[in-house]
Amino acid sequence: MLNTSLFKFKFLTQPVVGVALLSAVNVAVPFASLAQGQPLPPTTQTPSTQTQLDTNYSLGGGDRIRVNVFEVPEYTGEYQVPPGGAINLPLIGSVSVLGLTTEQAADEIARRYARFLKRPLISVNLLSPRPINIFVAGEVTRPGAYTLSLSGGAGDNPGVQYPTVLAALTTAQGVTLAADVSQVQLRRKLGRSSEQTVTVNLKELIQTGRLSQDITLRDGDTIVVPTATNFNVAESRNIFASNFAASQTTPRTVTIIGEVNRPGSYLVTPASTDAQGGAATNSGTANPNGLPNVTRVIQLAGGITAQADVRNLRLRRLTRTGSEQAIDINLWQLLQSGDASQDIIVQDGDTIVIPTATEINPAEATQLATTTLSPTRIQVGVVGEVKKPGLTDVQPNSSLNQAILAAGGFNDARASSSAVDLIRLNPNGSVTKRIVKVDFSAGINEQTNPILRNNDVVVVNRSGSAKTGDTINTITGPLGVIFNLLNLFGL
Repeated sequence: MLNTSLFKFKFLTQPVVGVALLSAVNVAVPFASLAQGQPLPPTTQTPSTQTQLDTNYSLGGGDRIRVNVFEVPEYTGEYQVPPGGAINLPLIGSVSVLGLTTEQAADEIARRYARFLKRPLISVNLLSPRPINIFVAGEVTRPGAYTLSLSGGAGDNPGVQYPTVLAALTTAQGVTLAADVSQVQLRRKLGRSSEQTVTVNLKELIQTGRLSQDITLRDGDTIVVPTATNFNVAESRNIFASNFAASQTTPRTVTIIGEVNRPGSYLVTPASTDAQGGAATNSGTANPNGLPNVTRVIQLAGGITAQADVRNLRLRRLTRTGSEQAIDINLWQLLQSGDASQDIIVQDGDTIVIPTATEINPAEATQLATTTLSPTRIQVGVVGEVKKPGLTDVQPNSSLNQAILAAGGFNDARASSSAVDLIRLNPNGSVTKRIVKVDFSAGINEQTNPILRNNDVVVVNRSGSAKTGDTINTITGPLGVIFNLLNLFGL
């Protein structure tokens, strides 16, 4: 049978059976190395925190134990410790073992029996440990109380395995990307009143694979995962790839606002693309090779607009403490140098803000139009006196001149080619209209050749002569019939 303590044999003298008085003997049972966690190595993060964790097993409700009263077999028996922790023993009645180690429980029972027996010899064996009830708080997906089962055998089978810190974090559906995994706290009650706190450095576990950091748990333990004070992209990606992080394939709701074509909230899954190579609608299908990152959200939102400032994006992330992490993102740096650290992995509840650029560089705008940040095509309307009026597909960041040419150019005989009307539906729902003087020799500029946005409408008006001709045709059209009749009758 398993025993979690040092058996302290206290031999007794009993006149009835005439047992000789023997000296006390101590026998060590190495159960701690079997079912308890190893001592936590020193850590440099919190030198004031204890680094040696007490691994003694404390009895509690649900444990099944055997109390041996040597030389008095009728007092020996097995007991299921009730929730209150007090077991009822022959002769001495109720004895509380709650929070005691098996050695401490044996001492307490021996003290009570000493009123009736001379030098009572007592041992307490743990036959079957209770399930592990723990609490996980802080930066985990689902903080709260959990019951963890032991695996393997118990009692006469020494293969019992206790759950670990990693098992607890996995049960709580993983740590969030806002976590500081180098400062995970494990709080353990000692006895009936005191508490011990140790720091577990899971960052070291990720980097070195030192399993000694993964401490085995005891009933009543509390695990607290703190919020990182400074966001580190590399560490965030390492957490995302670890087995104690939130599931990589779980969809996450992210809001994106600002200069994108379809601002709003999106259910983000790993990336998938449509048959034309553009960003697919969020149909729920997933490409396991994709990552739920910022660029994926931009693609779902229809891509950036021509006015987007890709150097100064901001990701706002709520933490479990109610505070907010603000993470600055420079996607231009990603495009220029391939700095993948700027393409931050998102988590549920994130908000991405894409600001409006105060100044647009035409060369940069053209370059952005060829990236996956922009939609594959945008649609503008070119109506009026052009050769192919109607909706026209153009590349993002196309200019007004390019749209007119895509619509076949001016209808030379009828178009007013000096100026056109540009009608724009704004994000706030308002509609603006302005006159733009046309200059096909000019490069991109806001005055004569502005960059168009999705759903803009360009109206090419009739020239003065075309308007006059149309008026005459309207007036003389019916009269032409009369003139023809007069000619027919020779009048």
